[in-house]
Amino acid sequence: MPVATSSRISKSWGATLLDDGYWRFRLWAPDAIQVAVELPTGRTDLNRQEQGWWSLATRAKAGDSYRFLVDGAAYPDPAARAQQGDVHGPSVLVDPDGFAWRNAWAGLPWNEAVVYELHLGTFSAEGTFTAAEAALPRLRELGVTLVEVMPVAQFDGRHGWGYDGVLPYAPHNAYGSPDDFRRFVDTAQSLGIGILLDVVHNHLGPSGNYLAAWCPSFFHPDRSSPWGQGIAYETPAVRDFFIENALSWLAEYRLDGLRLDAVHAIEDRSAVHFLDELGQRVRAVDWGRQIHLVTEDERNLTGYFGKGGPFDATWNDDWHHAVHCLLTGEDEGYYAPFSIDPLADIEIALRDGYVEQGQARAAAQTLRGEPSSGLPRTAFLNFLGNHDQAGNRAQGERLHQLVTDRMALEVVTALTLLSPYVPMIFMGDEFLTDAPFLFFADFTGDLAEAVRKGRAEEFAQFPAFGGRVPDPIAAGTFAACKIGSAEREDQRRHEQFVRHLLALRKAHLVPLLEITTHPEVRVRRDGPLVEVSWGFGIARLSLRAFLSSQTPGTARFRPHDDPILAVTSPDSPFAFSAAIERD
Repeated sequence: MPVATSSRISKSWGATLLDDGYWRFRLWAPDAIQVAVELPTGRTDLNRQEQGWWSLATRAKAGDSYRFLVDGAAYPDPAARAQQGDVHGPSVLVDPDGFAWRNAWAGLPWNEAVVYELHLGTFSAEGTFTAAEAALPRLRELGVTLVEVMPVAQFDGRHGWGYDGVLPYAPHNAYGSPDDFRRFVDTAQSLGIGILLDVVHNHLGPSGNYLAAWCPSFFHPDRSSPWGQGIAYETPAVRDFFIENALSWLAEYRLDGLRLDAVHAIEDRSAVHFLDELGQRVRAVDWGRQIHLVTEDERNLTGYFGKGGPFDATWNDDWHHAVHCLLTGEDEGYYAPFSIDPLADIEIALRDGYVEQGQARAAAQTLRGEPSSGLPRTAFLNFLGNHDQAGNRAQGERLHQLVTDRMALEVVTALTLLSPYVPMIFMGDEFLTDAPFLFFADFTGDLAEAVRKGRAEEFAQFPAFGGRVPDPIAAGTFAACKIGSAEREDQRRHEQFVRHLLALRKAHLVPLLEITTHPEVRVRRDGPLVEVSWGFGIARLSLRAFLSSQTPGTARFRPHDDPILAVTSPDSPFAFSAAIERD
């Protein structure tokens, strides 16, 4: 099978470069009477085809602007690879094979994954692909092997989280050009870092979503999502729009994989669910490198992973929630079930991955999850923070901004980075950034007022926030989230600590995960003293942690006799020790 390139990936929607300077323009518009394309050379009608498609091959060149005219009204191409300006203006023809890649790249095995989540706009002062590219050597030195980039698909306004994208094939032009994104990927891979892209296939944003105007059949008449109109995934053309979107990012930008946002919100009643087909279609291609697929799924399902599943891993909110409740004592909202006995939940998570596995739990509104002990340990991405967990707070605080005991923070950091689960670090947490991660957007008019009002009403329900919510539309809210760099001694010390932990992971744990991702696990807990070990056949990884602010009683902490790491302090009862024990 030939290795996939962008020119070999099926393209049903949009503009495709053919031979001899011709481009094919194709649009699914079953509700339209007339469709045309407008190029700098003039307007040309598309030909009606079967099943609602319109198509035309005509001369054009890369860099030309164009728009589709549907029943006389002009719209950007919903599958545009670039925009001339914002989401409301003309699209631009892009040759996906025109970039000169510098590096051959075979990818990375998943057992080596150390994921770093970043938002392009706030990762650097400039907020661009080029500025992020310059920071990649620091991430390599830190020990990061995969950078997970929050959505870059074009959305309205200059800044936002990216989950309100309306042109899912086009990089947001405030971040740079398509070639700027390719250079970012190329440089990362030359440093041994893979790139995962966060993609949104569960909804389209509220501003610039012109599909609703000229193609109502794209949406399901009896379905809605938390973010607007429900998508008609059962319709082949709609289904292909999103599946080909996934394939195009992988092919045209040589990405190492995708993180699929909120897949629990994809309602599809087809015989083969959209998510299954997407995974199958990705796995059916010879990419010439290892491709990784990660989900975000509130349902705690297990069938997508492990033997026979097309996905590598899922975000494990349960680990975060248990640790967060242990260190902060918070108990509102989705933290309620995890606040009752967080130590017991940490024990379950260390043993099984998920905490909620379908069992009844106090304060839980519904049963959630499936038994997860049989999954590979690498099927779970564990983290102490991410964009949601900070951004869903009124003030955008990160865990280290809520915890005064720095030893407690170091202990849970070590427990997260040295367990066999795949660790993920949210940008800036590695050096205790002073920046929050707030919700921000750049809408105008009625939509801006609706976002302000909605944000205020959301947090009025939580007494702990006191009704104080920064204006999500204010430019200062976005600017406050720029993470900066490690300037103080405590910040540099924590970054060095994280670097040391990841070096230990690479030296000791990655070789064991090459042997098996299903190690035999033993967990013992005596009050706040937790001991867990994973047997890999030739050796056993043993972690020991005291997880309480109370002075040890009967559960006295003693480090391993020959630890690879011991974290203790006379100023805190929190403590940690790790050892490799040869069988």
